[in-house]
Amino acid sequence: MGNLLMTVGLLLFGAGLALKFGLLSWFGRLPGDLRYEGDHFMVFVPFTSMILISIVLTLLLWIFNR
Repeated sequence: MGNLLMTVGLLLFGAGLALKFGLLSWFGRLPGDLRYEGDHFMVFVPFTSMILISIVLTLLLWIFNR
């Protein structure tokens, strides 16, 4: 359990660094991510980004569980 928590912590730290330095600025702007802006509201549905995250996490979990 300790190793899992340290791994998750390092992954979150890496994601935070990537966000801080703009390495993930493309995320949420992929083709297929829907954005609708009205006069007083905005709706954002990141279909493509969530599919990409799902594929990457599935591959990582598959590799670690092997």
